Amino acid sequence: MEQDFYIEVNSQQRNHDGERICGDVFLYKYIKEEDRVVAVLSDGMGHGVKANILATLTSTMALNFTREHKEIDRIAEIIMNTLPVCSERKIAYATFTIVDIESSGKTNILEYDNPSSIILRGNREFDPSWKKVMLEKGKHAGKVLKTCTFMPEKEDRIIFCSDGVSQSGMGSDQYPFGWERENIVAYSARLVTTESSISANMLAAKIVSMAHKNDAYKPRDDISCAVIYFREPRKLLLCTGPPYEKERDITLASKVKNYEGKVIISGGTTADIIARELNRKIIDELIFEDPELPPESFLEGIDLVTEGILTLQKVNEILKTFNNSVRLGKGPADKIVKLLMESDEIHFIIGTRINIAHQDPNLPVELEIRRTVIKRIARLLEEKWLKKISFEYI
Repeated sequence: MEQDFYIEVNSQQRNHDGERICGDVFLYKYIKEEDRVVAVLSDGMGHGVKANILATLTSTMALNFTREHKEIDRIAEIIMNTLPVCSERKIAYATFTIVDIESSGKTNILEYDNPSSIILRGNREFDPSWKKVMLEKGKHAGKVLKTCTFMPEKEDRIIFCSDGVSQSGMGSDQYPFGWERENIVAYSARLVTTESSISANMLAAKIVSMAHKNDAYKPRDDISCAVIYFREPRKLLLCTGPPYEKERDITLASKVKNYEGKVIISGGTTADIIARELNRKIIDELIFEDPELPPESFLEGIDLVTEGILTLQKVNEILKTFNNSVRLGKGPADKIVKLLMESDEIHFIIGTRINIAHQDPNLPVELEIRRTVIKRIARLLEEKWLKKISFEYI
């Protein structure tokens, strides 16, 4: 990977008032072999199930054709000619925005009928100089698409949304013609000015909430916003288990001490070793935030200290069903999940000494070996959350 930044992708949606299903669909994929990120937002005509089917079809095709490096007008042609035509209006209709980020960072955007994507460089709008592409043949000859290509810089953001955002508030005193693009640009720029490191998830959420508010909290269309944020990677180190040989205790402690990023220590013995080697004191907390788990401890310079295997198993359980709308509690496992979610590159150091505490035959069988639990956690983080994971055994 030539670029030295992390690409954070996230989205938020609100359904049309009274609908249980969203007619906008957002999909994204990290293509590991090519180190590429492809994201697509499609808005199906109307709302509810039918719109959702049109948008799902469109976004899935867009993702797959883009992945195969087809030419942009070819991608557009195939999608438009494949969509089923609406019997009343004789038009097949789903809009789309496709963002394709290559391993060099080079970013290509192709749009059909969605509000034009906003590119913020810091807190100012950046113009990538858009080109128009006209479809030449097929039943959609004459339809116009927009495309652009640019090299992103660190702290750039791409904001793309469905017209449920740009048309929100239409007919109101404040926005007779809807919220419109320049207002969305100004609002996003203000948010970034106030909080320069606002996450993709948070920025998308605020834009969607504002559109919802413009519609007096009764959305007249599906409201979707996706944000791609190019930024410095946030790093996290998770250490668990004592080193195989006692001589390596000092090595482990110095890795922890010199790590540039946040640090979690999971395991009492591991924490004791690090405290001893760094000549610091562990303070035990006696408040049980999670009745199933031992409470966290405190160690100067470490972001979080928890018990080991039970806590990690609970982390794995939480991650299995975790998504944007899950509210995390205050327990030690919830805190680990929160830190994992806030990080992009996660490095695990796994001690391989057999822990005497777990040789007690009275302990439940679920106390799986550390490695298995960590591998499960790592797989979930990599596949579902696109985190970059590395391991080290000591």
